[in-house]
Amino acid sequence: MSGPSPLPPGIRSWIDGRVPPEASRNYELIVIGCSMGGMHALQTIFESLPSDFPLPIAVVQHRYRTSNEALPSFLRQHSKLDVVDSIDKEWIRSGTVYLAPANYHLLVEKGELSLSVDDAVAYSRPSIDVLFESAADSYGSAAIGVILTGANADGAKGCLAIRRHGGLVVAQDPKTAESPAMPQAAIDGGGVDRILPLNRIGPFLVELSRNSVTHG
Repeated sequence: MSGPSPLPPGIRSWIDGRVPPEASRNYELIVIGCSMGGMHALQTIFESLPSDFPLPIAVVQHRYRTSNEALPSFLRQHSKLDVVDSIDKEWIRSGTVYLAPANYHLLVEKGELSLSVDDAVAYSRPSIDVLFESAADSYGSAAIGVILTGANADGAKGCLAIRRHGGLVVAQDPKTAESPAMPQAAIDGGGVDRILPLNRIGPFLVELSRNSVTHG
């Protein structure tokens, strides 16, 4: 297996097991975006999160318009957390995974979810950019963005928005992605703080959650 990917200036990895300095900050929400290969990536992350994981997680996985219960049903088998399709105007609860329903944009306001049928963004509805930009606007430095495997550039603008608002953005190392285009676009766009192999992302989120502010 090849060595670690070279990191662009200003981006760090976390591969030595030490507590990351970002863990001293307070976080309130994690947003995750993925597309091609995303089900395996989400499975890997969720399997590493304990049942008492305190932060809510909002997820955009690109889904077919006719998609039904397949994604939430699959993820429930691999998560100790409650996994649900999001409902408009639902209050955000700690330790819950909220999925963007098929053919709806998912947005977060402070403590609340909202759904939209506005036009597709980056050819996608749900769009990662829409979710991430709403998290940047509503949560600022309390937001964590995670961009995973995918075949297009959706999420690159949203990652940059989170970073510019003081939040933290983690990208899956493209070398560990089934489809590297999406995390690579976020890295190239300057919207990433950390690049991690897929199997390190879950443990990293656990460390970041230790000083978290929880909902409900």
